[in-house]
Amino acid sequence: MDPVEPVENDEALWRRAAAGDAAGMGALFRRHANAVYNHCFRRTGNWSTAEDLTSVVFLEAWRQRSRLRPSATGSVLPWLLGIATNVVRNHVRALGRYERALARLPPLADEADPADVAALRVDAEVEMASILPAYHRLRREEQDVLALCAWSGLSYEDASIALAVPVGTVRSRLNRARRHLRELLDRPATLEKELR
Repeated sequence: MDPVEPVENDEALWRRAAAGDAAGMGALFRRHANAVYNHCFRRTGNWSTAEDLTSVVFLEAWRQRSRLRPSATGSVLPWLLGIATNVVRNHVRALGRYERALARLPPLADEADPADVAALRVDAEVEMASILPAYHRLRREEQDVLALCAWSGLSYEDASIALAVPVGTVRSRLNRARRHLRELLDRPATLEKELR
């Protein structure tokens, strides 16, 4: 039969931990983690948060191990729960600061329904499939100015910078491109709407 090791009380385990013995701290963790965990849960109402805060409590206890004064009964639980109370308080304050910071941000724009977005994308693909064959028959210079001004919304001045040509050249090329594309598509009424 194996000899049974004597169970150390909190005070003895804490003296070991205070001397830097991680095994002593580990034994205290195993002994008191549930009590600390439940205390954190009751203060936050969230098991996951309570688990995170319990870890913080024991890390803080390890960091402050030289300052501990066990209770009159020799238990370190009151001291651990005192640390837990401060850790929870700090967590709640940080959460409040975070929520106030979020409240100062402008509201997010309503997101479009994914079905509507998908339908618009399909419609745009069908429309471009009907225009691109004619578009590709335009001269390269006309394609460039049409894509930049009519479809990407650049001003004449910005398109002149992008193409490294004078503003007047952009205007005349765009005019010619629109006219040629209308002729190729033979759809003047709908084309004007599409090119805006």
